[in-house]
Amino acid sequence: MRAGRLVSMLLLLQQRGGMTAELLARELGVSVRTIYRDAEALAAAGIPIYGESGHTGGYRLLDGYRTRLTGLTEGEAEALALSGVPEAAADLGLQTELAALELKLSAALPKAQRERAEAAKRLFHLDVVGWFRRAEPVPFLALVANAAWERRRLQVKYRRWAEPKDVERELCPLGLVLKGGQWYLAATVEAGPARMYKVTNLLAAKKTEKTFERPEGFDLAAWWSKQLDDFDARRYQGKALVRFSPDAVAKAPDNLDADSVAALGEGSLDRDGWVVATIPIETHAHAAGELLRLGGVEVLEPQSLRRHMHELATAAANLHA
Repeated sequence: MRAGRLVSMLLLLQQRGGMTAELLARELGVSVRTIYRDAEALAAAGIPIYGESGHTGGYRLLDGYRTRLTGLTEGEAEALALSGVPEAAADLGLQTELAALELKLSAALPKAQRERAEAAKRLFHLDVVGWFRRAEPVPFLALVANAAWERRRLQVKYRRWAEPKDVERELCPLGLVLKGGQWYLAATVEAGPARMYKVTNLLAAKKTEKTFERPEGFDLAAWWSKQLDDFDARRYQGKALVRFSPDAVAKAPDNLDADSVAALGEGSLDRDGWVVATIPIETHAHAAGELLRLGGVEVLEPQSLRRHMHELATAAANLHA
């Protein structure tokens, strides 16, 4: 831990030219006293570091000195794949490694490229959590990721939708996917097919001593793409012919899924200036909830969905009579 901090301190001074003990302490997450001790350790190791007193003083390296200590540790190498998604690195407990990785990569760049990289970092930010949602805690994520890395089996207690809801499984974790701010685990049970498990639904998890062999040819990205295709095929249970007012058409992109919005774009105008379109639907309850949020809509077919919309609207009207 201290060795990594000393390297980080050395790279910070090399990159920025000079820094006060207070600023170094803030960057490295330690006390000012620890920075004093680390500076003494670097000097004792032969690093040409010196301190300047005064308000603008601080620690500096001798002009022209550059370290070659830019090799990556195992943890930093793991964090490399998450360098563009700091939230994901934090969820996995790799934020310290990611910070060290960025520092080493920056130190290895020529000055012009380093300044360009720093400018890009100020201009772009990725937030993986969708609107109107908050990031959910994922207490077992780091353990699950470690088990997948080591190819160790997991003994878990998992809450699912179907009955019985709480089940116990021994899983072979194959990989993790971050989708819309949610973490999903690809895992097998014995020699069965890989299935999807929402990590926030894990009630308990324990890494066992038993190892497993990863299925030959398993491609996490290809598997996930197929899961999405299968999910879409399962969730659409029918179609509905619906009239949309101009106001509802304007609201649709923010309230309906992409397939429904695309179908709406292929609709036709009626004599009242409303768009008539056939859209894919899931259950009647789900479709009614989505459509009622738009306000000006009329379901023409199927009659069962039209009746359900009428019942919901009547019940709301009675409550507000």
